[in-house]
Amino acid sequence: MNSTKFLFLHKQITGWQRWLSKCLLLLASLFIISMQPAYAGLNNDLYDGNIFVVYAGNGSLVPPRQTLAQALAEHKPIFLAFYLDDSSDSKRYAISISRVQEFYGRVAEIMPINVDAIPLKQTYDPTETGYYYSGAVPQVVVFNKSGEVVLNKKGQVPFEEIDEQFRKIFDLLPSTETGQLKRRAFNEFSSELAR
Repeated sequence: MNSTKFLFLHKQITGWQRWLSKCLLLLASLFIISMQPAYAGLNNDLYDGNIFVVYAGNGSLVPPRQTLAQALAEHKPIFLAFYLDDSSDSKRYAISISRVQEFYGRVAEIMPINVDAIPLKQTYDPTETGYYYSGAVPQVVVFNKSGEVVLNKKGQVPFEEIDEQFRKIFDLLPSTETGQLKRRAFNEFSSELAR
């Protein structure tokens, strides 16, 4: 009798396990079917990661090495670039910011500032990045060695305009008297964006 009772219980447990496994399989299938693919890309405002890594191939830009106060105290020329990781304009401009670092990163402080990371305050000191942010991305601010703003523009400021300001700061010949700086492409994506 005990052996018959054991077989009966064994079949009930097996049936219950089978039902549970079917339910779990159905649940997993529904979960997989309901997942939405990531549609983030260069031409939309969806977040798809650090824009300097993804679109400029240069993750060394963020976070900045120094604060604005430290760079001003060292009397270094400064390039502030305000951006958002989920802004299509910022995504397209990331390659230009990387290009500025390529040519001036050893002699100037290149500081990409994520607007979302600026603390919200009523007022800012001139040594804080929020003082210079005007509400749009991308935005470029260039300081000379004395800490004076020599360029403050919204939008995708052409590299040539930024280059001219740095040429004045470092007392270099204007680009009209020298050759234009050319970027060497290091992968397909960055060479497409640099055009």
